[in-house]
Amino acid sequence: MRDLSTFTGCPAPQPVTLEGRFVKAVPFDRAMHLERLWDALGGLGINDLLKYFPQDGFLNSQAFGDWVEGAQTAFGWVTLVFIEKATDEVVGMASYMRPDPKNGVVEVGSVAHGVKMKRSPLSTEAHYLMARHVFDDLEYRRYEWKCHNENEASKATAKRYGFMFEGLFRQHMVSKGANRDTAWFSMIDREWPPIRQSFETWLSPDNFDADGVQKEKLEDIRARIMA
Repeated sequence: MRDLSTFTGCPAPQPVTLEGRFVKAVPFDRAMHLERLWDALGGLGINDLLKYFPQDGFLNSQAFGDWVEGAQTAFGWVTLVFIEKATDEVVGMASYMRPDPKNGVVEVGSVAHGVKMKRSPLSTEAHYLMARHVFDDLEYRRYEWKCHNENEASKATAKRYGFMFEGLFRQHMVSKGANRDTAWFSMIDREWPPIRQSFETWLSPDNFDADGVQKEKLEDIRARIMA
C-alpha cells in the first residue's frame, strides 16, 4: 500500500492521446470531431442515448458542442473522443470529470458509446486505456464511475470493467425535472494491477477466435486472476 505520509497529490488530468490496438482516445476538438461525434451518437437520436444524463436534451449539434466545451471550461473536465483505428471513424466519448488532484481522485463520466462500440472490443479497450492513464501515468488513488440508478446498462458495464459498487446516493440531484438516485462505483490503486492484467488478457489476440468472438469473458478472467 502507498505510503501516504509523503503523498503530495497527483497531476490534474490534461488532454491526452491514448492509443490501443483497436481504438485511440483523443482530446475533443470541436472543429474536427463535433459533427462526426454527433452523427456517431445518433444525431437528434442522441437525446435517447443520453436519456440518463442530467442535462436537458440537445436541439442540435451546436448545442451539444456548447455543453461539452462549457463543462471543460467551467469544471475542468477532459473530454476524449474514441476513434476506431481500422476505419478512422468517431465512435464515442467519455470524460475525466470532477478531478481532485489533492486527494488523487477522478471520475470517468459523460460516457456515450455509439452503435459501433456496442459488444465490441472498442469500448473495453477505450476504458482500459483511460483507467491505465489514471493509475499508471498520473498515479491516482481512486477512479470513480457514477450513474443514474435506473441505468442498468451503465451499472452492468461498471461491474464488468472491475468497478466496485459502493452504494446509492438517494435524491442526489434533479435530472430532467425528476429525482435522480445515483449509484456510485469505484476502483482504487491497490486493485488496479489485477484489473489491468484482466483487461490485457481479455484484449489479447489469443482471446478471440477467427471470427473475432471472445473466448473468455472479462469477468471470468478477472475472477480467475484474483482468486
